[in-house]
Amino acid sequence: MKMTEDGEYTSPSHPAASVLPGVTGGKDPSRVNNNKELFTAPTPDVKTFRAHSDTQITPQDTRDMKSKSTSYQPRPPLLPRPSGLMKVGKNSSLEEKGKRIRRSSQESLTDPAETGSSTDSLKDDHAVSDVFTFSGAATLRNIQNSATVSAQVPTRSPIFRGRGHSLSEYETQPHNHQSESAEQRVRSSKVRLSPLELSGALPALEQSLVSATLRTSNRIDRDCVDYGMLMGRGGPRPGERLHRNLSDSRLLENMVSDSSSVNSMKSTFSVLNPIRPRDVRNRSFLEGSVLGNGALLGAEELDRYFPDRTLGIYVATWNMQGEKGLPINLDDLLLPTDSEFAQDFYIIGVQEGCPDRREWEIRLQEALGPYYVMLYAACHGVLYLTVFVRRDLIWFCSEVEHATVTTRIISQIKTKGAVGIGFTFFGTSFLFITSHFTSGDSKVYERVLDYNKIIEALALPKGLPDTNPYRSTASDVTTRYDEVFWFGDFNFRLSKDRVGVETILKQASGVDMTPLLLHDQLSKEMKDGSIFKGFQEAPIHFPPTYKFDIGCDVYDSTSKQRTPSYTDRILYRNRQADDIKVVKYTSCSSIRTSDHRPVMGMFQVKLRPGRDNIPLGAGQFDRSLYLEGIKRRITRELKRREALKNQGSSTVCSIS
Repeated sequence: MKMTEDGEYTSPSHPAASVLPGVTGGKDPSRVNNNKELFTAPTPDVKTFRAHSDTQITPQDTRDMKSKSTSYQPRPPLLPRPSGLMKVGKNSSLEEKGKRIRRSSQESLTDPAETGSSTDSLKDDHAVSDVFTFSGAATLRNIQNSATVSAQVPTRSPIFRGRGHSLSEYETQPHNHQSESAEQRVRSSKVRLSPLELSGALPALEQSLVSATLRTSNRIDRDCVDYGMLMGRGGPRPGERLHRNLSDSRLLENMVSDSSSVNSMKSTFSVLNPIRPRDVRNRSFLEGSVLGNGALLGAEELDRYFPDRTLGIYVATWNMQGEKGLPINLDDLLLPTDSEFAQDFYIIGVQEGCPDRREWEIRLQEALGPYYVMLYAACHGVLYLTVFVRRDLIWFCSEVEHATVTTRIISQIKTKGAVGIGFTFFGTSFLFITSHFTSGDSKVYERVLDYNKIIEALALPKGLPDTNPYRSTASDVTTRYDEVFWFGDFNFRLSKDRVGVETILKQASGVDMTPLLLHDQLSKEMKDGSIFKGFQEAPIHFPPTYKFDIGCDVYDSTSKQRTPSYTDRILYRNRQADDIKVVKYTSCSSIRTSDHRPVMGMFQVKLRPGRDNIPLGAGQFDRSLYLEGIKRRITRELKRREALKNQGSSTVCSIS
């Protein structure tokens, strides 16, 4: 065995080793150039040489090799280990260890020369060692040693110091030319990636530190109308919030996101809060609360459900003309498409109602769907009055009372008169009256008498306490409630001939009806103070609702040629000024089954906290009506889908 001038060993017992690329004895230039990136390390491995060489090495040979070599003493490196498991010096800090592990892993990932796996390299080495035992083993060790050095030297890793040597010693000791050139080739083959730089500013952090993706309570039901609308157009616009209805439109603005895991059970947008066991043990809503603190109808509960203390109310009145056939769909009457939100209460008054009152109520429930329940229903002959409420608000309603009054001389005839329903919601009392006054163009005085009789004879309230008895009057039922809505067929006409009314209608722009209302009998009587004292009416921007031919928008074309008039009206009164605000006041022109057009109004009513000294309704509603209405709603939907399916799958066959 001899050592060449380049510091490499040759074995005479293996003449074929001279042609192995990377070994200097009898090199093949073409093969060396093709494989110079793979076999470049010059340092031999003595232990490996002893393990794999067939030639016996004597102690004398070992001393000769040491004497011939330079002062640089090559040490047989240990088997390569993962960079994160290498031993380090005792003085190395944890921070240096972490940096070293990350640096080593990054270099190994970016090194184009280390693309093969360790298993593949071992297999290749084993294949070569079968023919060239010494040369293959030495080459493998050289590759491993050069890879280790190339990963350590550029980063000045303290691994060598952990083995008892310093890096400066290796740098200052003379190296042979082959070793330096091999190290330079390894260094030049390294590809270092430039550090990542942000192209823009980082997004601002949210105020809430709670992850919204981990809290299902923040998710919104997809059946919400506003959610489907916003998601359909690509999400809410900047600054736009999701609302559900008038009652909780401010809920999203006022409620704060939770920032503690203790309150993780509380929903950010839900109105339901956790209940403490001691409250369940000690709280009794029926014992009353003078100050309203902690009461079911108190300020705390009111602010939680209605942060702005505003209630949405929908009122509709319609003279059905006693028709047996009902409209196919009542959505246009109760859920107009131009309304942004559904309301909290729906109050529907009917004059000359259909013979089957129960069928009418089921149809109302079917149209409103599962979100609403019928709180109460009352009638006086063919006068129907129905109250629907959102099902989650029913617990804040008191017991409901009703009373009726007939204005006919013979009390058994119940076609004219009034029916009223009264109840308390939180601390605000409500009275809803629907009535049908005497008909006739010139019978204004009789209609005033009907009004006076109703306000005196309507026996309400019965058991409910008056929320403000100091403002009540025994002769007027409308003074005994905070908020009063009176609607129906009042039968007041326009004091002008048919031709004159039609001329004004043609000249009107369709919105401004002021020229026509100058001839309205009701407006004149209210201005004189003879009727509906203290009541108000929203501006009218719709055409007269009486009298139409059935099934069309043509006013009376019979021989009587009745004058179009505003017979159907909605009026309101409140104890405190500005408690009621009008959102919409219009008519429903799409329902043409009667000679009257329905009139509807949407209102926002201010609420006040109450006390638990009133008889509560305790969640009572018409359960059988609710189930029947939902059943019909589902059946109608299934029929519609089946019809669409049959229509899509139908084909036309022709026989030639």
